[in-house]
Amino acid sequence: MNLEALECMLVSGKDGALLRFGLGKGWLDAGNPVRAATHLGRCVVLDPQYSAAWKLLGKAWLASGQPQAAREAWQRGLSVAGSKGDQQARKEMQVFLRRLDREQAVLAKAG
Repeated sequence: MNLEALECMLVSGKDGALLRFGLGKGWLDAGNPVRAATHLGRCVVLDPQYSAAWKLLGKAWLASGQPQAAREAWQRGLSVAGSKGDQQARKEMQVFLRRLDREQAVLAKAG
């Protein structure tokens, strides 16, 4: 399903976490991380236990130039994934956080 069709579903009142996740992933893949973050942020409000959404929300924030927001999303996602036993998402978010730490350490040394 394309993004236009998903947006039409949203406008027609069929809001939900899965729809917002699809829109967020679609916009992130299309290179619009700000729009993706909007939908993924709403997704985690609708379903705070959606660990995959927290993971993508962090990616969207990072791609938008918001590393602190990305960190917060991934930290929240780690907690959710741990409580649900979602080990794959947990491991991925741990890797993303380590990379972010390394990048920020390099920037701190350079600046």
